Amino acid sequence: MAAISLASGYLTKPAIPHLLANSFKNLAAVSFVTDYSFKQADKLKEAAKNAAKAPAASAGKAAKVVEEKEEKKEEEAADVDMGNMFGDEY
Repeated sequence: MAAISLASGYLTKPAIPHLLANSFKNLAAVSFVTDYSFKQADKLKEAAKNAAKAPAASAGKAAKVVEEKEEKKEEEAADVDMGNMFGDEY
């Protein structure tokens, strides 16, 4: 119901929380590229700065996990007999 309301532009009660959340996201995006700011936007900007630093620290951990997954994938595939399903006779 909310999705139809938002898509059509006809406001209904179930769509109000989504409308407010989308409006906040738009306002926060504007505050990122302009000098306009408010308390919640300042918190988001600070979190974005900290998030930019965090991936560099966690990249080493992520690389180890990827290497472990790749090692597991290198196992040979087993030759599976399909029980003459397609009429193949070897």
